[in-house]
Amino acid sequence: MRFDINDLENSMFDLIDQVRIVFSQEVWDNIFMNCSKNEMFVLMLLYRQADVNMTQIAEYLNAPLNTVTGIVSRMEKKEMVQRIRSQQDKRVVTIILTDFGQKQISDIINMFLKYAQMVIGSLNPNELTMMSNIVGKVIALISSNQVEIAVEEKKLKKITIE
Repeated sequence: MRFDINDLENSMFDLIDQVRIVFSQEVWDNIFMNCSKNEMFVLMLLYRQADVNMTQIAEYLNAPLNTVTGIVSRMEKKEMVQRIRSQQDKRVVTIILTDFGQKQISDIINMFLKYAQMVIGSLNPNELTMMSNIVGKVIALISSNQVEIAVEEKKLKKITIE
């Protein structure tokens, strides 16, 4: 099935108009509580793993260590995380959630669960199966496309020197 580009564009904007409440500043700030995307990912990682080191965060975010240092420093200033030095090896630094960070990620998860229950509760079993299949297909398509983009970005460009 092919869409005319104008029909696709109109459909996309119609969808955005219909769900713009989700993107309103009040709702967005309430859900993410003024966290950046990377801060959210660090909160989620720490929520699931309790403590991690800077290298694990860098690998999870696919970001260099100096970027992760800045992210963790900002989160420390916001009192969401804390750096703990190992008693055995002072070079090893572990990052953990503070009580405030734990509350923040719990509030975010509860907000998402509230929205998910509202949506899922309104769907019949057939619609739920269809939604699951569509979301799975979209994720698979985007994931495979991201791999292709990453491979293209890693190709070396030859520069002719005269």
